[in-house]
Amino acid sequence: MELTVYLAGQIHDNWRDILKNEASDLNLPLTFVGPMENHDRSDNIGEEILGKQPNNIFKDEAASAINNLRTEILMNKSDVVIALFGDKYKQWNTAMDASRAIEKGKPLILVRPETLHHPLKELSNKAQVVVETPQQALQALSYVFS
Repeated sequence: MELTVYLAGQIHDNWRDILKNEASDLNLPLTFVGPMENHDRSDNIGEEILGKQPNNIFKDEAASAINNLRTEILMNKSDVVIALFGDKYKQWNTAMDASRAIEKGKPLILVRPETLHHPLKELSNKAQVVVETPQQALQALSYVFS
């Protein structure tokens, strides 16, 4: 059995690479997908495909439509979603992706520091597992294969 894991969460650090390397070291049969990690490309994809937009609102709308298409396709193909919330950045997209996973009935592993317990209590209540580190999320997935 192999699982496809959608990695939702902040794109401003290398947590995904670390998790992928650790999964590889453990020989876990996991394939990882997630949002576009190139922030500039994500912001500009609407104009890349549709051409120059008349203003930043239209530019954002065009990019959002294409990014949402990408997320929808990859999340539909995933077996489980890991959503990482951190303290440093606003996490609007992570919250949206976690909610999307719940709506789709995808198993959700929510990663959040204890300091975010209160603001994420409703999402935490809907997740299958809540942990504090990506490594704990990987341990939970590892248990699936034992």
